[in-house]
Amino acid sequence: MDIGLFAGELGGNLVFEGNFDDLLKDEISLTARYLRGDAEIKIPSKRKAVKDKIEIIGSREHNLRNVTVDIPLEMLVCITGVSGSGKSTLVHDVLYAGLKKQRGEWQSHVGLFKEIIGAELIDDVVLVDQSPIGRTPRSNPVTYIKSYDAIRDLFATTAASKSKGYNASHFSFNVPGGRCEICQGSGTVTVEMQFLADVELTCEGCRGTRFREEILNVKYKGRNIHDVLQLTVREAILFFKDTKKLVSRLKTLDDVGLGYLRLGQSATTLSGGEAQRVKLAAHLSQKTKSNTLFIFDEPTTGLHFEDINKLLAAFRALIDSGASLVVIEHNIDVIKTADYVIDLGPDGGVGGGEVVVTGTPEKIAKEVASHTGKYLKKVLK
Repeated sequence: MDIGLFAGELGGNLVFEGNFDDLLKDEISLTARYLRGDAEIKIPSKRKAVKDKIEIIGSREHNLRNVTVDIPLEMLVCITGVSGSGKSTLVHDVLYAGLKKQRGEWQSHVGLFKEIIGAELIDDVVLVDQSPIGRTPRSNPVTYIKSYDAIRDLFATTAASKSKGYNASHFSFNVPGGRCEICQGSGTVTVEMQFLADVELTCEGCRGTRFREEILNVKYKGRNIHDVLQLTVREAILFFKDTKKLVSRLKTLDDVGLGYLRLGQSATTLSGGEAQRVKLAAHLSQKTKSNTLFIFDEPTTGLHFEDINKLLAAFRALIDSGASLVVIEHNIDVIKTADYVIDLGPDGGVGGGEVVVTGTPEKIAKEVASHTGKYLKKVLK
């Protein structure tokens, strides 16, 4: 059963149902296009050469067996291996925690290692995980990528706002002024039940719009602030087409495959994968030129071929801006596009914890002891 055709407003339809052979013949299904090879995740024509690197010496945390390994910078590095081979330990407990500790930004446990060399080559290290971007209904994609300030400024410049003395803060649901004070800008109220789970109801004061009636009477291009927050990212790009800086930030959400999200959609409704891509979009929108090391842990979990294509394009945009990426990954379509692979194993648990092979995907594919290599060999032909 293939659902789509796309996501959000453009999804929700049964595109195809039947057996695999019939799916391959379907002309509408996006999944079928990738399975047939009409669309594909392409292998780069050229791998980036190793220049600068961070060297981890003598990692001995959990099942890591005195592992010494180089982490090349300014390229896409994939950490591969079967489950339990030591990937998360090496990346989270040793690399990330170790670098943060050196910067004086880490108070928790750090995995055992002798030395990390080359930390001075990066300006920052950022873990982009799938944790929520916010835990309240007031947190949403547009506030996270810092675009809501620009939207509020536009509403503050309207004739209606000027005549009533409204400023940008009146169009915020995080501070008193224009927001509904009954729900404090959440749009919902929680009713506590003595012996049952709490019930969340639409606020009767603002009917879920989050703002006072007077604020909703202010319109920009025929829409009030609530109407704008109900727009999808793609709709908002067209609506704000004359505001280039705002459009540029919104476009980063579309570039990572989140064009279907609504601007004001509560962060509590986002999946882990969506939250991770919102974080990626926030970093892309900053257009930083600093030498930042970004760490991703299985970012393709739950993603379609088409989503992965967009994610990889976003990765390359980060690298082009001077960033370095380390990605723990099992997806062979991502691994084949990497500039450099570090394969751990060969097996999991007591059978893992060693570096099996490092290098380009082509080199990994030639290593008979690498389980990853066996699968790479099939897709690199």
